[in-house]
Amino acid sequence: MTLLMEKALEIEEIFVEGYEKVLRIKEAKSGLDAIICIHDSTLGPTLGGTRIYPYATFELALNDVLRLAKGMTYKSALAECGFGGAKSVIIADAAKNKTEAKLLAFGKAVASLAGLYICAEDVGCTTADVATIAKATKYVTGLEHEKSSGNPAYFTAWGVYRGIQASLKKVFGSESVKDKTIAIQGLGNVGGILADILFWNGARLILSDIVMDKAKKLAKQYGAQYCSPDDIMKVECDVFAPCALGGILNAKTIPALRCKIVAGAANNQLLTEKDGEDLSKRGILYAPDFVINAGGLINVAEELVFDGYHPVASRNKVDRLYDQLLTIFDIAEQNGYSTHRAATALGDYRLKYKIGKRREQPHFHHAK
Repeated sequence: MTLLMEKALEIEEIFVEGYEKVLRIKEAKSGLDAIICIHDSTLGPTLGGTRIYPYATFELALNDVLRLAKGMTYKSALAECGFGGAKSVIIADAAKNKTEAKLLAFGKAVASLAGLYICAEDVGCTTADVATIAKATKYVTGLEHEKSSGNPAYFTAWGVYRGIQASLKKVFGSESVKDKTIAIQGLGNVGGILADILFWNGARLILSDIVMDKAKKLAKQYGAQYCSPDDIMKVECDVFAPCALGGILNAKTIPALRCKIVAGAANNQLLTEKDGEDLSKRGILYAPDFVINAGGLINVAEELVFDGYHPVASRNKVDRLYDQLLTIFDIAEQNGYSTHRAATALGDYRLKYKIGKRREQPHFHHAK
């Protein structure tokens, strides 16, 4: 463990086996307490969102960011974005004590890494927040300018939709969502957009969110069934789509599932790798989260190409998640193991042989 001072910032390096760099950043003046976690830069500079969340303890924040950063490594490797995996968290209540001073201090910490880590939106962190961070560092994406796209949530939701289609194709022989019952847990930026896409393509929806008024309003808007947060994982459906926080698929919840497919936007849906095996044994097809939810990463990565962002190129790359998932499903079936294991094995192969390694530096158009 080392301790460095970067002007007013206190930067503590925490050594974690299997990770390239884990930094705790504090600043007394602003009250900033954050972690930047760099898992693997084999394929390029690391890219990952900044989550702003009121973790009860530092240990909980550290555990979350470690899991998220590792997931980003595999997400980028499988999406062939030419980036490594990282994540950051700011320990704060986004609704109550997220301040400009904290965001600027965090931006200075990102700048100190000289491009090894590039940050973006995540839970609790908006496009306005990353614009504030960008005042202190150029190593930011997801900004709103002429060569950018702003909030990538729609592309994440579109990728999840395409992943649901691939999963339906595998299980039912048809990718159509028409008249399929899909239960969505979490109706935030991505979950809400996903509900809209599914509705307009003929799905029957069951909706739930911890903000019950929001869920009931959307249920009325889409002619859907409302379900309480306590019961959403127990409803009978064709597809269960987790679009909230992670760790919800575990030894306690998996036996209660009454679905044929799990395919959603949440990160780290499995509490342990064994839970992926348990889903497989129960005959439930699992679309690995770090594959199906890669649309947002693909979109922000497109902002950093030489010519700048173009939505058609981004959409077309997100569409490829459909074929990527079908490949993973086939690998799992042919080898007799879980889809999660198949996806991580494919990711390990690409990392080992540096498949998709970045050949040019990212272009930060907003900084020119």
